[in-house]
Amino acid sequence: MTAIAFLVGIVLMIVGLAVSIALHELGHLLPAKRFGVRVGQYMIGFGPTLFSRRRGETEYGFKAIPLGGYISMAGMYPPSRAEGRAGGGLFATMVQDARVANDETLAGEDDDRVFYKLPVHQRVIIMLGGPVMNLLLAIVLFSILLSGIGVQTATTTVAALSECVPATGATSCTSDDPAAPSVEAGLQPGDEIVSIDGTPVSTFAEASAIIQASPGEPITLVIERDGAQQTLTATPAPIVGAAPDGEADPAEIGFLGIQPTAEFVPQPLWAGPQMAFENVVAVGGVIWQLPVKVWQTGVDLVTGQERDPNGPLSVVGAGVLAGEVAAADAPVLNRVAGIIGLLGSLNIALFVFNMVPLLPLDGGHIVVALWDGIKRAWAKLFRRPPPKPVDATKLVPVTLVVVIALMAMGAVLIIADIFNPVSLF
Repeated sequence: MTAIAFLVGIVLMIVGLAVSIALHELGHLLPAKRFGVRVGQYMIGFGPTLFSRRRGETEYGFKAIPLGGYISMAGMYPPSRAEGRAGGGLFATMVQDARVANDETLAGEDDDRVFYKLPVHQRVIIMLGGPVMNLLLAIVLFSILLSGIGVQTATTTVAALSECVPATGATSCTSDDPAAPSVEAGLQPGDEIVSIDGTPVSTFAEASAIIQASPGEPITLVIERDGAQQTLTATPAPIVGAAPDGEADPAEIGFLGIQPTAEFVPQPLWAGPQMAFENVVAVGGVIWQLPVKVWQTGVDLVTGQERDPNGPLSVVGAGVLAGEVAAADAPVLNRVAGIIGLLGSLNIALFVFNMVPLLPLDGGHIVVALWDGIKRAWAKLFRRPPPKPVDATKLVPVTLVVVIALMAMGAVLIIADIFNPVSLF
């Protein structure tokens, strides 16, 4: 049964990834069609086509490898016919090949339904559409997680009682250990603590703070049991706790011996968006240091050291974590919440990663469009003729280097996720 649950978790992650990619490409497709650009293909995945159907001028389909997707827009770059062939050399040949491939998407010189002829703001909107779709999906998922399901919080309802006051460092009770104050006071599982020493408490943290601040001092507990309130008196046992901040010696705190009930507490509606943007900042810090992080992951793989749990993961690693969550010995709602959280984090990663200002990523296309806009604004300011559109095919060699680097880092992460995986448990 655990193996089946593990596989279900992996399948859910694959389906979630496919949906995230589909929405990402839809974020490009809708504004492209709205602005009149001819879109030849809308594909989920890479490699051989598994299924496709043409509707109008666009072919929609799925490919064999669900690790990405794309839409094929006419005229991503300006035509190169007037510039002639490039000179010799590998990079020059690559540039020329890219120009030829781009020219094939152009219906003719008089065709205005091409990407490069759009106003700058429309090109930026099209390229932003994909990443923004992932960000919006992450906000929805985190809102469902935090406001729909809630955050698991320790409440003032007693789940269980400790049998004794264990000796320092002990994990179990002996016959010599005194009974826990909660047992002596007559507390029972299911009791809800309403107030302590006249102070109302609504969370276990509030109750715990008062108990810990009263070692050896009698306190009055108002509890609710079977719909009726009762008053009990307990004396927290003094035990050695953690040292306060800035102090070397441990502090003496009160111990009552109660274990709280954990419940899902819905959070305000703004908690989901807040969590999403906090994750954007956190993932941005990882992406910024991605080469260093991947190198360290490779070193940990070779040396057998434990990986940084906050480091980068491949799709394989995300699938393994989803499998672990699905197979965990926990209530179904907890596992559902875990899967939703992973999918939300995945979409944040897709958003941040695609905003990196390097071709062939969306952020690179946005930079090209903005540079074109700056050149045009500069020419207009000084009353010069409009400049030629920016020819991004000249950046193909740099793009190739980026692609090779991404493939290499992806391979390292996949191998590490197989042989030295990050585990939640």
